[in-house]
Amino acid sequence: MSHAIRIQQADFDVGAEWAELQRQLAGRAGAMASFCGVVRDQFDAQAIQDLELEHYPGMTERSIEAVLQRADARWTLDATLVIHRVGCLRPAEQIVLVMTAARHRQAALESCAFIIDSLKTEAVFWKRERSTSGERWIDSTSADHTRAARWRNERQ
Repeated sequence: MSHAIRIQQADFDVGAEWAELQRQLAGRAGAMASFCGVVRDQFDAQAIQDLELEHYPGMTERSIEAVLQRADARWTLDATLVIHRVGCLRPAEQIVLVMTAARHRQAALESCAFIIDSLKTEAVFWKRERSTSGERWIDSTSADHTRAARWRNERQ
């Protein structure tokens, strides 16, 4: 099982990442799933100008690795990839890519959803949003925590 975690300022090419993962797997996986998140242009009827993400190198990667380890314990995965951008991002720019590969589609799809739900509440990032009404620091929402808790409750 291979994990790849990249924290970067540069944008990423989803198609190129997909093709590279498929090449690395060389037919071992029967399913690949992905999620690509983008910066929204509005929140609570306010136009978003930009979103700035900061991270603490090492700590952020460890928090993401812990999520991937839990996914490994729950599903039989052949590969996972998480790319998360930092810096100043504008609406419609890509912010995160999660890709999973497994022998079967259910494992690929469920693990991809699990990872993104977990990243929203556990990955160590500081997010500041600038809108037409000013700036605000963003925390995980109650909906984010509810989605993440769903995965814990399903294990019981």
